[in-house]
Amino acid sequence: MSPARPSPRRRSHRGLPASLATGKALIGTAAGLLAALLWVAAPARADEYTEVNRLSRNGQLQQALTRAEAHLASKPRDPQMRFMRAGILAELDRKDEAEKMLVALTQDFPELPEPYNNLAVLLAARNELEQARAALEMALRNDSAYATAHENLGDVLAQLAARAYAKALQLEPSRQRIAPKLDLLRQLAQKPPQP
Repeated sequence: MSPARPSPRRRSHRGLPASLATGKALIGTAAGLLAALLWVAAPARADEYTEVNRLSRNGQLQQALTRAEAHLASKPRDPQMRFMRAGILAELDRKDEAEKMLVALTQDFPELPEPYNNLAVLLAARNELEQARAALEMALRNDSAYATAHENLGDVLAQLAARAYAKALQLEPSRQRIAPKLDLLRQLAQKPPQP
């Protein structure tokens, strides 16, 4: 599954940071207004996002985390930096902390799809597929054009289908048409996710 990755240099079609305004569904909503205000209010903050993102992409995760936490000390509700911090925590294998941060983001900013997507990635990695599906469905309710969430939902549904086929085969091993379906889904699951 593919987590959403913030990229402060990339812009959406309306000039807002792509990690906050990921499609037409957010524009015109309270989230779109919030994103616009956050983006316009402090151009210097873009430098913080750029630096944290640069450190993270260069594998300097501890430094990126320190920088993100310093930023959040003065602006604790900043959704973009909180999202970036959650991603860094996940990369540092501090998944429980990352999950708590993503859950808090979904509560504080329920209109943003990316925290739901990344929460689903963590849940799916723990094999909590029903919860991952629910999180992805929330992401898609918020932004129906969010391709990564659609892809991840497909992955989760394929895993759920594989479970169902495996159970059917266990209950009735003589059903010959089940095994090829299960094999196909298992092959699909072995392919690494695309970024």
